[in-house]
Amino acid sequence: MSTKSKAIVNLKSSEKVANFLESNHLHKKDFAEMIGVTLSYVYNLIDNAIPFSTRGITLERIAAVMDVLPEEFVEYKIPQEPILIDESIEFLREKQKEKGISTVQLLKSFPRKKRVEIVDILRGAIPIPLDWKELCLIAQVLDISQEEIYPYWEERARQLFQTAGMNLQTNNGLVNAMFDCARTYIDK
Repeated sequence: MSTKSKAIVNLKSSEKVANFLESNHLHKKDFAEMIGVTLSYVYNLIDNAIPFSTRGITLERIAAVMDVLPEEFVEYKIPQEPILIDESIEFLREKQKEKGISTVQLLKSFPRKKRVEIVDILRGAIPIPLDWKELCLIAQVLDISQEEIYPYWEERARQLFQTAGMNLQTNNGLVNAMFDCARTYIDK
């Protein structure tokens, strides 16, 4: 690689990531899996073999894993449409903070194939899982009881019903009966 093309690469962001990995004793392979890229991409990014990413999703995932705002990377362009973090994600983040669990520690509690999904939940790109068992797994890692997480699951299910075209008011009896049944199941 010529020195001319190396001068274009922003060292600051690459160094930030390299320092983070070193200080958290996080292997590049784990980091790659957490942000949804290949191991060679992470090596090239840190070794300055390629310019630092300007892809919004990648930068947001890197920032989420590092517990920083994406705006801390000069390459990040603020999206035109804001990402809305709903109450359920704020609740999970608060519990994570209360427990003193770093995002890396949290992610390492999940199977490798699940980590990028958790990163996307934390950054507000996807909602909490509708699958009760998956949501309970997240809650368990954060030491959240089923009773505490249930209202967020119910709200997520109500949003899904409404988005799918169900009129929640005209179907109020049915919806309430379904959720009464769900609460009975959880209380067992």
